[in-house]
This record gives sequence, C-alpha cells and structure tokens, in this order.
Amino acid sequence: MAELQEVHITEEKPLLPGQTPEAAKTHSVETPYGSVTFTVYGTPKPKRPAIFTYHDVGLNYKTCFKPLFDFGDMQEIIKNFVRVHVEAPGMEDGAPVFPLGYQYPSLDQLADMIPAILQYLNFSTIIGVGVGAGAYILSRFALSNPDVVEGLVLINIDCNAKGWMDWAAHKLTGLTSSIPEMILGHLFSQEELSGHSELVQRYRDIIMHAPNLENIELFWNSYNNRRDLHFERRGDATLKCPVMLVVGDQAPYEDAVVECNSKLDPTKTSFLKMADSGGQPQLTQPGKLTEAFKYFVQGMGYMASSCMTRLSRSRTASLTSRASIDGGRSRTVSQSSESGTVPSGSPGHTMEVSC
Repeated sequence: MAELQEVHITEEKPLLPGQTPEAAKTHSVETPYGSVTFTVYGTPKPKRPAIFTYHDVGLNYKTCFKPLFDFGDMQEIIKNFVRVHVEAPGMEDGAPVFPLGYQYPSLDQLADMIPAILQYLNFSTIIGVGVGAGAYILSRFALSNPDVVEGLVLINIDCNAKGWMDWAAHKLTGLTSSIPEMILGHLFSQEELSGHSELVQRYRDIIMHAPNLENIELFWNSYNNRRDLHFERRGDATLKCPVMLVVGDQAPYEDAVVECNSKLDPTKTSFLKMADSGGQPQLTQPGKLTEAFKYFVQGMGYMASSCMTRLSRSRTASLTSRASIDGGRSRTVSQSSESGTVPSGSPGHTMEVSC
C-alpha cells in the first residue's frame, strides 16, 4: 500500500570552501546529423551508469545545470558516478553561427545523436537528467533504447506536440514578442518575469546578448516542431525505467508535466512538484532537488544508506509524498534523521516540496 511519508530535507549548502570542481574534458563527435559537443566529469565507475544531462532551449549545460551539480551536498552523490553534459549543436560556448539556410536537427534527430556519444565513451547505460527540450530528447532516446537508460529525471517535460491552438497562440505571440522574450516565457513563470529577480535578470541578459542567438532560434523552432511522444500508461509506448518528473509550482509547464504523469506507469514514476521554485527548480532550489535525486538514485539500488549519513543530518524542510495510485489510502510515517535510513523515493508517488 502506498504511504504518505514526511521526510525532512537537508539544509542547502553551496560548494564548500576547499572543494574544487572536478576536472572537465570536452569532446566532439560526428553523427549523421552533424557534430555534437559534450563535457565529461570524473571517471567511469564499475557497474554504474553515467549521469547524462541534456539542457533546455536558451541554455547550455553550464547555465542549465551548474548550480545543481556545484551544490555542496550533490558532491556526495556525483563522486559515485561519471557524468556527461551534452550540448545541443550550436549551443556550446564559442559556437559559430550556423550559415543561412542550415537545417537544424529535429528533436528526434538530436536523440539519435546520443548513441554516437555513448559509443565514443564506451558507456553502456545512463541515468538521464533533462530539462524542457532536453527532457523530451532523453525520453525519445529512452523509448528507442530502453536497455540503455536505467533512470530518468525529467524537469518541465511536455510530451505532447503542439496542437492547433498552441500553434495559433505561438504565432500571435511571435508578432508582438522577440525570440528572447518567448524563450524567457518558456523558461520562467509570468510571476518571475514580472518580479525582475536577480536570477531572471541574469538569464535575460544571457539570452538577449547571446552571440549565437540565431542558433538558439533554430533549436527553439525544432522544439516547437516536436512530435507527440504518444506515451501510454498501459501500452508498449511508455518509459520502462524509473522516472522522476519534476516541475515548479506555477511553472509554465506545470499542466504539461501533470498530464505526462497521467500517461506513465505509476509503479515506476514519481511526480515531484516543488513550491517556491519557479520555472527552473534546478537553479532556484538545488538543495531540495539534490535531496530528491539522492532518494531516486538510492531507490534504483545505488549508494547504500551507509554512504548517505552526512546527507541525512540537519534536515530543515519537509518532503511530503502523496500516493498517486487511484483510491489508495495513506498514512503518515515519520523518519528519523539520525537513523541514516532514508526513503528510496519509490515510484508511484506525488511529492510536494516546500520550505
């Protein structure tokens, strides 16, 4: 029976003084759809998958994931895995602008580039972490390569193609808004955009003054031309691996992620809705997302609880897990912060995180 679990979350800590970032090695490989660049941190660990990330439109791996993977408590997790940060073509730092008329790959073709990366690195399995367009790309790859993907963390995923109403709204928006403004509306909630926070202003400047803005527009167009993933909860067209869906409360893609959750296998899917995190929870709430990721990875059978004692102390917020299984009764269970035993983040739950 699914249970309502109340768990405390570790206090947020940045990268500690003296903790130096891992050395990074950047590579590029040629694929049938063009060259793709990726950066590798760490060394492969025996019998462990690689953490494999894919960023959203308007971002690259640094602007999308750096606050999360630089977070102090995340170091306790990622030291156990090699990780690979993929950058969509033309999104890497210093990328030249594509020539006029260049046919940018579709999201399906971007997913089809991933096997070349894994073959180059000689990696057999991955845990995917994707945001927005990157979440879609990793999902498409997982549908075609279920034996390669051990788990997926999908932030702000929209598994549907744009409908006619979406297209009409998009076209109308394009008449009055610039490409950077539309992308900002894709990344952040209206409340965040109108609030003019330091974070939003920083990313507005990054996108507005991006030297590869033409490339970003091509990626944006590919995202808006995505096909429906056709997930079926009880059919063959579903993700076979454990999945953690993540979205911020009031985020632009909250409804889309809720719908995606309804289409996936509830025994393998956890839905995490994060309060006060806006459109980019990996940027605004890296501590809470780190804790959820810890539970997810541990639930997959990696990192025994004995490895997690430092992360299990000094919890200051709460993680509430509500069963999403239809008609399931629930009860509350308290977890001891000193026991060293943490919940595995078992699939089939809706979790709401708040301060």
